[in-house]
Amino acid sequence: MHPATPRRRLAAVLAGVSCLFLPLLGSHAATAAVDPAKAAADTPAVPFGSHSKPYAAGTLKPSGTQSALDQAVIKTYNAWKSAFVRKNCGNGWYEVISPDADHPYVAEAQGYGMVVTATMAGADPEAKTVFDGMVKYVLAHPSVNNANLLAAEQNASCKSVDGSDSATDGDLDVAYGLLLADRQWGSGGTYNYKDLAVKHINAIKKSEINPTTHLTLLGDWSDSGEEHYWMTRSSDWMIDHFRAFRTATGDSTWDTVRTAHQKLITNQQSAYASSTGLLADFVVNTNGTAKPAPGEVLEGPNDGDYSWNACRDPWRIGADAVTSGDSASLASARKLNSWIKTKTGGNPDKIVSGYRLNGSAFDSGNDMAFTAPFVVTALTDSGSQAWLDALWKKLAGTSIDPDLYYGGSVQLQSMIVASGNYWVP
Repeated sequence: MHPATPRRRLAAVLAGVSCLFLPLLGSHAATAAVDPAKAAADTPAVPFGSHSKPYAAGTLKPSGTQSALDQAVIKTYNAWKSAFVRKNCGNGWYEVISPDADHPYVAEAQGYGMVVTATMAGADPEAKTVFDGMVKYVLAHPSVNNANLLAAEQNASCKSVDGSDSATDGDLDVAYGLLLADRQWGSGGTYNYKDLAVKHINAIKKSEINPTTHLTLLGDWSDSGEEHYWMTRSSDWMIDHFRAFRTATGDSTWDTVRTAHQKLITNQQSAYASSTGLLADFVVNTNGTAKPAPGEVLEGPNDGDYSWNACRDPWRIGADAVTSGDSASLASARKLNSWIKTKTGGNPDKIVSGYRLNGSAFDSGNDMAFTAPFVVTALTDSGSQAWLDALWKKLAGTSIDPDLYYGGSVQLQSMIVASGNYWVP
């Protein structure tokens, strides 16, 4: 059995809303004649920059005008799209390329692409066309174990490889992206987004949720006879996604799943990182006393540390905190924020790419995958305005590196949340 998630990126380790924003869209802002009927169908219900779904009371926002914040996100989005959104394999597919992963195309990247593209509708007139091309790609690459899930890895020819099984993080975002699309454009077009989303959500429940612990499995390749069955990856604990799945399906199982993950986050922070709030990449022994991985269990010697998976946790936990106002998510996010603000003395340049759970650094590098997520947890603390502004300035002033898809994708999505443009379908 092979690990269904890509090993961490070697390159990284080594190294009128539409009218307001169209001038920033560069070559994507075509001036050709538009079919009025198609234009109406492509008009999103929640256009980027509308801010029609406010965050929880007390949530901070980076200083500056809302327009300036939105434009900074669009600038980063355009650079991200130019660098990583491709039509390399024909068939009407759009795919997100991942030059710093161990395969050119990975499920995680396609999930990011769908969530980002649906969210940016209204700023990008191509959004629905691109999104539908991404849906077509996903449907053409089913997991061998569950056809309603996405195969985790494709080669340069867009052919699924390494067993054609799934990776949970990619599937969670694919389903979430489909729900966003249903809210944006309805489900009466080329694809019934809602139907596809529900099928994907039910497949996640069947094949990627441990029925005993209600925690995420690593992929649909991990079953009760497999050594990773009682293990879970902290970057898959997407609390807001579980809320959206509950709303979409009416299935109370997703309340159980959400609560199980929130309890685990609280427990892991309290028991193993009381002074930092940091979570490990992987947690083992989930059928007993769950604990950080004791060294390498899937990807490398830092599987039990805050490394290349867990670095996304402040973004994921913080996104739920600001959109739901949930007390558990807020408490977890504030622990992370308080620690990193103190650790760096309020200087984002001092965030490094790897920490032990006690807060000591084991790496001296810098990467947006580690820096950017903390801008989201900073939103949750009323005393962190200066820290939030420093982080935002760092993110908005950092260009997308076309060789580093992972850091760039985390940077963009963290900026979307921090600017007030994230919402839960």
